Amino acid sequence: MAHTTDTEDPNRRDFLYIATGAMGAVGVGALAWPFIDQMNPDASALALASIEVDVSAVEEGQSITVQWRGKPVFIRNRTEAEVAEAQAVPLSDLPDPLARNANLPANAEATDPNRGVEGKENWLVQVGICTHLGCVPLGDAGEYKGWFCPCHGSHYDTAGRIRKGPAPENLLIPPLEFVSDSQIKIG
Repeated sequence: MAHTTDTEDPNRRDFLYIATGAMGAVGVGALAWPFIDQMNPDASALALASIEVDVSAVEEGQSITVQWRGKPVFIRNRTEAEVAEAQAVPLSDLPDPLARNANLPANAEATDPNRGVEGKENWLVQVGICTHLGCVPLGDAGEYKGWFCPCHGSHYDTAGRIRKGPAPENLLIPPLEFVSDSQIKIG
C-alpha cells in the first residue's frame, strides 16, 4: 500500500493555496471597487472643470458669486480706493506672506498685484472659502472692508488677504484668465 506524504507531492497543495488566495483577492477587489469608485467626482463636477463668466454687468464696487467645482468663487470689481488701500499694505503686516495664486509660483509674495491679473488690477477673483474651517465669508464686511467670516472671526482685506483672526492663509486665487474684456475663464 502506497502512502503519499507532503514531501512527495508539495506542488498540488501549494497550487491550492495560491489559487484560493488569488480568488480571495479578486473577491475583495470586486467588493471594494464600488466603494472606491463612488469617491470619484460626479459628472456635474467634472463638467465644471472650467467655466466662463460674463462680468460686463458688474459695476465698480460690486461683487458676484459663481460656482466652480462646487465651490463659491467671489468676483469683485474693486474701486480705485480699494485697490489703493490694498497696495498700501506693507507685507510685514500680513500674517500670510504668500499670494496663494494658482497662476503664479507658490512662493510669490502676497502683494496686491500678485493677488490679481496684470492689467486688470481692479478685478479680484478668489475662492470664497475661509481657510480656517471652510466657512463662506461675507463680502464688504469686517475691519478691513473686505471679507469677514462670522463663524470664527477671520477678517480679510480688499485683496482677500488674511489680516486678523484664526485663518492661517489668504483666500485662494483659482487658475483664471481674461479671454476678453468682459469674459473670465476660471479653471
